[in-house]
Amino acid sequence: MKLKSLSFAAETPPLSVIAAAKLAGVSVPADASLPPDSPPVLQISDGRKLRGVFPLLLYFGRVSNLCGGDAFHDAQIVEWLEYAPVLSVGSAFENACKHLDEYVGSRTFLVDHSFSIADVAIWAGLAGAGPRWESLRKSNKYQNLTRWYGSILAEHGDSLNQVTAAYVGKKGAAKSKENPASQKSNGVNGDAEKTGTTTQGKYEVELPGAEVGKVKLRFAPEPSGYLHIGHAKAALLNMYFAQKYKGEVILRFDDTNPAKESNEFVDNLIKDVETLGVKYERITYTSDYFPELMKMAEELINKGKAYVDDTPREQMQKERMEGIESKCRNHSVEENLKLWEQMVAGSERGLQCCVRGKLDMQNPNKSLRDPVYYRCNPMPHHRIGSKYKVYPTYDFACPFVDSIEGITHALRSSEYHDRNAQYDWIQRDMMAELRRLRRVHIYEFSRLNMVYTLLSKRKLLWFVQNEKVNGWDDPRFPTVQGIVRRGLKIEALIQFILEMGASKNLNLMEWDKLWTINKKIIDPVCPRHTAVIEERRVLLTLSNGPEKPFVRMIPRHKKYEGAGEKATTFTRSIWLDHADAELISVDEEVTLMDWGNAIVKKIEKDHDGNLALTGVLHLEGSVKTTKLKLTWLPQIDELVKLSLMEFDYLITKKKLEEGEDFIGVVNPCTEKEIAALGDANMRNLKRGDVLQLERKGYFRCDVPYLRPSKPIVLFAIPDGRQQAGLK
Repeated sequence: MKLKSLSFAAETPPLSVIAAAKLAGVSVPADASLPPDSPPVLQISDGRKLRGVFPLLLYFGRVSNLCGGDAFHDAQIVEWLEYAPVLSVGSAFENACKHLDEYVGSRTFLVDHSFSIADVAIWAGLAGAGPRWESLRKSNKYQNLTRWYGSILAEHGDSLNQVTAAYVGKKGAAKSKENPASQKSNGVNGDAEKTGTTTQGKYEVELPGAEVGKVKLRFAPEPSGYLHIGHAKAALLNMYFAQKYKGEVILRFDDTNPAKESNEFVDNLIKDVETLGVKYERITYTSDYFPELMKMAEELINKGKAYVDDTPREQMQKERMEGIESKCRNHSVEENLKLWEQMVAGSERGLQCCVRGKLDMQNPNKSLRDPVYYRCNPMPHHRIGSKYKVYPTYDFACPFVDSIEGITHALRSSEYHDRNAQYDWIQRDMMAELRRLRRVHIYEFSRLNMVYTLLSKRKLLWFVQNEKVNGWDDPRFPTVQGIVRRGLKIEALIQFILEMGASKNLNLMEWDKLWTINKKIIDPVCPRHTAVIEERRVLLTLSNGPEKPFVRMIPRHKKYEGAGEKATTFTRSIWLDHADAELISVDEEVTLMDWGNAIVKKIEKDHDGNLALTGVLHLEGSVKTTKLKLTWLPQIDELVKLSLMEFDYLITKKKLEEGEDFIGVVNPCTEKEIAALGDANMRNLKRGDVLQLERKGYFRCDVPYLRPSKPIVLFAIPDGRQQAGLK
């Protein structure tokens, strides 16, 4: 559809509409010649017109796939489009900012987990306020809203900054850089008579053959471990494409190996998928299709497309590598069916056999050299008990179940690249036998690899079984539960993964980038508390300090009122960290944070190196002139015991090569516990609360206050700075 022009009043250019067109990559000539207070008009070359900001936003939102993924999200977007004009009402602007600041406190986007036309409308309302918004932004009065606004610019700044440069004046009123006549010849994208290019996020990619409303995807983990960050990428990409094409996602458990699987893993995988916010239509199991899969295997044997092989496993692997046909490859159908019956019965003879597909033993792609379709396994299945003695391999079951469930696109990571040809071959053989099966498109994306990290469930299981970690939710583990327990916000993980997109380039990602995103989310809102390392802590006695302790209420976060207040006790004697006390010189003036300045008059040191300091308060002193800004705690009985836990990578090598032994690079020191004292307000922490210990970093409460003798356990949250090894 060719667009003829976008017309508007020069005094009030519709920023949100212009930005939406820019983001959609749509080039449309701008005409700023309408009378004042006229609504914008989009004229289409066939004579049709659309009038008003609201309809035009919905139009460009559809063009750029920036509308909701379902009816509810569509309604939420409409709700924000109706709200956006409030930002242009001078008297209501600051109240609107306050409302938005509270709303985006734990969100990256206004609607669901993806950038939408709602974000464009609110961004435009703020940007259109010019200096008024910029002043609030610089003051950090609304930390969450400032963070949200900055993240929108970080992702789409190239386009949005062009819009503000062209249409927002220094006094806050919308402006036009050119006169109306000259604007007629230029497109909204700034290119005269040129087609614009899309500037959407990196993950704006297309699925081959996808039709809006008809896309059906599946996320199919094996229930043999907990969901890790690599699986999270697959899950989130499936959700992203389902929303993009208004399709659906099935959560399917690929439960074809009873030796590795359990209901514990099923339950926790469901929990992890829901933690990620992935919305699925229903849950299915490959085991639901065991009867049909067995029937298909038998049919392929009957048609000479599969055979039963009793070659020992090691010899079979060697023959496949060398392209040597099995001695069983040309057995008769009758002979194969007899052995198949033995396999189904789980007899001694059957246990020696497997079913292999008859593909191409000379193919350079070794995955096509007669792969195994079925194996015997006498172990009971976690769902269906001992009903079956034979189980399909993933390579056999996946193309069948994908097709029979109506999956249109199967997202597979690059580790399956060589097996994609096998998937297609097996599916074609099956389609020839069962006409209701349909071809499934494979979409390949790069596997996510993280530095100093193992993502193989087999290797992760080794750490669990050998008690190198405390379970699948250990904070050193790359599982979703592990990294959340470490202090990662799911919003940060979603942003990290979607920024990578569905690229086919191999990714070896740094954890620092993920933790940096996380810091940007938690820092503006997490409360501040104080701790002093217990070992060799130093007492500073202030000779002119308060004779009686007194309490003052101070903010838990100086720039975020929502964090509430904390009670701080001021006493004549206070505790300092030994490391801080060692830096102080006699007669040096220091700043005691949240109190004021003090001058240290005397430093005593015993033969063991323990320090004791004496000083005087100098509250009229300037904090700007002091070199040392010190955290401190009052000498009172109400202080709480803390156990500060720091963690390191589980392996010492940045990247393991294929087949490389990981046991030789297991890190011998991966956790460190530091005893500390904390302010009394920390008694109110709940499990999962995130806080900052001033000058020590960010922490997540893993074990809250129970009684005076039992410490509060806090897990250190990385902040994106280069991690040093534990000592």
